[in-house]
Amino acid sequence: MGIKIGILGYGNLGRGVECAIKQNDDMELYGVFTRRDPGSVSILTKEAGVYSKDDLLKHKDNMDVLIICGGSATDLPKMTPEYAKDFNVIDSFDTHARIPEHFANVDKAAKEGGKVAMISVGWDPGMFSLNRAYANAILPEGKDYTFWGKGVSQGHSDAIRRIEGVEDARQYTIPVDKALTAVRNGENPELGTRDKHTRECFVVAKEGADKERIRQEIVTMPNYFDEYDVTVHFISKEELERDHKGIPHGGFVIRSGVSGWNKENRHIIEYSLKLDSNPEFTSSVLIAYARAAYRMNREGMSGCKTVFDVAPAYLCRESPEYMRAHML
Repeated sequence: MGIKIGILGYGNLGRGVECAIKQNDDMELYGVFTRRDPGSVSILTKEAGVYSKDDLLKHKDNMDVLIICGGSATDLPKMTPEYAKDFNVIDSFDTHARIPEHFANVDKAAKEGGKVAMISVGWDPGMFSLNRAYANAILPEGKDYTFWGKGVSQGHSDAIRRIEGVEDARQYTIPVDKALTAVRNGENPELGTRDKHTRECFVVAKEGADKERIRQEIVTMPNYFDEYDVTVHFISKEELERDHKGIPHGGFVIRSGVSGWNKENRHIIEYSLKLDSNPEFTSSVLIAYARAAYRMNREGMSGCKTVFDVAPAYLCRESPEYMRAHML
């Protein structure tokens, strides 16, 4: 029997998690839980069920880990603490400025229930966070630079869709080439938020909606858009589906540092991702950390955890012996 996974929410991320489970032979999908009418939701895994979100607690003894596939703007701050009392949970909360607050809320609930809750799992926060930590440990004298894109940000797109009068939206994060080149050249530039990225939004407004109000709400949105140069395009639903159907993304984590008695030698560490599907890659990371949460809880651990708290061996299907022979 594999690790039994429950998925809460069946949008792009939930579907990605279902696909990722198929690639991991030590896992099985128990069921999908949805806010929609379960009868209207069709999933790919024939052996798994579709249930109402309201019935989650009835199934708590049938699942090892619940992966919460909601948005960071309004879903995860409420859902993750709510379910961390009863389930080992994983989320992809990605509002960096609010992670400490989210951690505290989830930690209290998970410790209450004796469960492990992994938050902010994905590629940033997540894989990029690990690479920043490793690079800082190795090159203590240096500077960090993170660039995202070009690609569709699920969290930012979701935040736009929550605005009244918006039917659908895609938001692209775009690195500023001049800044990226200067960092790779070891120039160690001082870069503000606005210097590193621009944000481009493609928005389908509902009929009769005030487009200027929507534009203002986007460009002034705290934690998402207010610190960037933002371009907003209003387009038709047909244009969005034709030109912006995919969800690619990626980016770079770079640390430029020095070594030597007189700091005479310069080093640049760069980690990069190029992703055809942002949600499917994020889902693949969520699944690896679901394995870790399950193992850590079985060892008696509880409380909120982040990627910094997880030893690599917990993530892998392979045995420690295999890892030492083939990966070390």
